[in-house]
Amino acid sequence: QVQLVESGGGLVQAGDSLRLACAISGRTFSGYAMGWFRQGPGKEREFVATISFNGRVTYYADSVKGRFTISRDNTKNTVYLEMNTLKPEDTAVYSCAANRFAPSTDAADYDYWGQGTQVTVSS
Repeated sequence: QVQLVESGGGLVQAGDSLRLACAISGRTFSGYAMGWFRQGPGKEREFVATISFNGRVTYYADSVKGRFTISRDNTKNTVYLEMNTLKPEDTAVYSCAANRFAPSTDAADYDYWGQGTQVTVSS
């Protein structure tokens, strides 16, 4: 059974930074591509960032490019999302997901999901 647990969310002001973490257990973490998605209030879930199993390939949504950085530490079975210069429109529940094949922007390609962590950015 694969489990993903996110942490690091919270309430911050616009311009602040946060680092989210997602710990995976139950499978060989290094074999999975990982992704971060978010769902804001009244919005559909959207892609944020993804990273390959070895960390060499990353993709970002245009809305976060240059502000967010995805990374992973395979020795700790953890993927991170460093979020800088946060904006009120970044307010959402952020979820991590694991993909057995390749980094993807499509949520349908992911096999396992965490419960999510709330990020709220006040103006």
